[in-house]
Amino acid sequence: MRLLQRGNAGEFSLTKDLVGDNIPPYAILSHTWGADTEEVTFKNLIDGTGKGKAGYNKILFCEEKAASHGLQYFWVDTCCIDKSSSAELQEAINSMFHWYRNAAKCYVYLSDVSSPAFDADDKFSQLPCKSAFLASRWFTRG
Repeated sequence: MRLLQRGNAGEFSLTKDLVGDNIPPYAILSHTWGADTEEVTFKNLIDGTGKGKAGYNKILFCEEKAASHGLQYFWVDTCCIDKSSSAELQEAINSMFHWYRNAAKCYVYLSDVSSPAFDADDKFSQLPCKSAFLASRWFTRG
């Protein structure tokens, strides 16, 4: 398992493969994929070409949420898995449930739902985004 690690200045980098008891507490991101050209891949992180892609916002979202919960490590499938390696991809597919189950926090990024400001005393059923939330593509993913 490879994680993203938040640095002191707010930047992040990939860790080396972690196994067994060496895996620190981490957050994990659940999301839907956009077009291949929009997602930040493992290669993009290695060569520094992912910041201009739309999917970079998902990584920043997860990093910020993890930091707010005191977590230095986080995992986003689009860029933590080297999909050019069929062995690594197969291992990731086989381990996915385990990785989600063992995460300290799991965040969901709903790219098709906006989050308007609301009073903390409001009930969810009264939120104007409820119908968009319930219609999110995230609920229909495989």
